[in-house]
Amino acid sequence: MNKMTSQKSLVASREEVEQAARLIKTWLKAQNNPESEVAADIGLQLVDADRSGRYPAFSRTYDQDFSADGDYIATLPDLQNSDHLAEFSSTIQHVGISNFRLPLRYRLPSGGHITLETSVSGTVRLDADKRGINMSRIMRSFYRHAERSFSFDVISEALSDYLTDLDSTTARIHLAFSYPVKIRSLRSGLEGYQYYNISLEQIASGPCATNIVHLDYVYSSTCPCSLELSEHARMVRGQLATPHSQRSVARVSVVLAKDTEELWFEDLVKLCRKAVPTETQVMVKREDEQAFAELNAANPIFVEDAVRAFAKELSGDPRIGDFRVVASHQESLHSHDAVSLLTEGPTFATESLEPQYFKSLYHVG
Repeated sequence: MNKMTSQKSLVASREEVEQAARLIKTWLKAQNNPESEVAADIGLQLVDADRSGRYPAFSRTYDQDFSADGDYIATLPDLQNSDHLAEFSSTIQHVGISNFRLPLRYRLPSGGHITLETSVSGTVRLDADKRGINMSRIMRSFYRHAERSFSFDVISEALSDYLTDLDSTTARIHLAFSYPVKIRSLRSGLEGYQYYNISLEQIASGPCATNIVHLDYVYSSTCPCSLELSEHARMVRGQLATPHSQRSVARVSVVLAKDTEELWFEDLVKLCRKAVPTETQVMVKREDEQAFAELNAANPIFVEDAVRAFAKELSGDPRIGDFRVVASHQESLHSHDAVSLLTEGPTFATESLEPQYFKSLYHVG
């Protein structure tokens, strides 16, 4: 039978509390460090608490007039920079912050600029002999460059600050935004803005840096098999049939080749459109819808065909080094998706895939 200890036996007497507090105060003063006096004062507050029985007797009102001067800040505990390490210490490849947002400016091919809300992620390598990093330094380092027009050169300067401020050898910045490009309709002459999900990534390891552009390209994919079966039904049985097609997404990631001066976002879009011309449309009238149906019939494509078509165009551009193409055809026939991944070069080579990787290739319009 379990026996519960009475609540009364667990309550220390006031004499015992005062004795313990004085002992703590004496020990803190003996440490001879800036925090000890403040801690000792707290100990006194505990001992001299309101005799009415309230414990502890701290203020519950926010002091709007309090100012933290240098002396006060020097007394604040800094656990991250303490010598204490976790029981198991190991190197951490990425530690930092993700998805802090701010408006950033980007250059346009026309010579102007555009300001876009940007999601920023910044991480550094943490060696095994260090407990942690000061997370706020990542944001503070980045904000020093936030008013500039962003390019990989500017990102490189921000990464250099990361390496210095956080005493690391490897750092990474990732900028993600939605980039508008005005697109002309197929036949009616109307124009509208297509928005492309684009990311700029730079990885700095010592004196070396790798610049990567990620682009999501959204297109329609008509199944070649379904197209042939539909035509067979028409010709052999006089049966009207339509092939299935679906909205599809390709995520194209390219490493800029050494000494590449510029690869505009529009240039990468054009390479994708040349590979797979059935990009989804913005402004559509009846003549445009008919044209799109004809365009799809002229370019039926399996997911395997798609990644190879993208790879052919990317490999032929001298501004592009290693690359990766991931495609997802979100089937209208099946209740599952058809997916494919193709890489060129060591940058993206891997045998493992994130369990949810292909699910991120989804365009909601």
